[in-house]
Amino acid sequence: MKVLLVNGSPRANSNTLLGLHEMEKIFAEQGIETEIFNIGNKDIRGCIACGRCGELGKCVFDDAVNEFAAKFKDADGIVVGTPVYYSAPNATVQAFLQRLFYSSSFDKTMKVGAGFVCARRGGTTASFDVVNKFFTISGMPIASSQYWNNIHGGAAGEAAQDAEGMQTLRVLARNMSFLIKSIALGKEKFGLPEKEEHAWTNFI
Repeated sequence: MKVLLVNGSPRANSNTLLGLHEMEKIFAEQGIETEIFNIGNKDIRGCIACGRCGELGKCVFDDAVNEFAAKFKDADGIVVGTPVYYSAPNATVQAFLQRLFYSSSFDKTMKVGAGFVCARRGGTTASFDVVNKFFTISGMPIASSQYWNNIHGGAAGEAAQDAEGMQTLRVLARNMSFLIKSIALGKEKFGLPEKEEHAWTNFI
């Protein structure tokens, strides 16, 4: 079993990365393999709605999005960690997630998703909602914790002082591990839920 950890911060030794490492330790204890994927320091442009992914089966811009998608296809879940620089998730994270979820055609049903947000002070819960929308539109269960998945810190390493925030991430990793293992057992016994043909309607 494997979980991909997305680091949305461009900074070395960032508080976001600190949070991912905190979860990484718990996943290791639970026998879950992990891989950290640094995207905050990548040059990732936004989606231009060209529709070529429908023909190619991947994004027309062949960058870290397609590289990650190939790993995501075989993973059991992902954790997206993002800093808040100004009112919302890091713009690179948003571009990455929009193109990843729109362009990748493989079935994401029952892959487990989780996100957490790091900020000096505000913007965490609004950003948390943005990240979770990518999971709920894809048939992905969302792992929860004891509180909203937020950590706080400004200077590098400062989030280590947020005892409740770090505990929230450890609980999140344990809950996510349990959910992944439970889904694996459920798939083995019952298979995946029946799918209906998508009924596309427009707002008129």
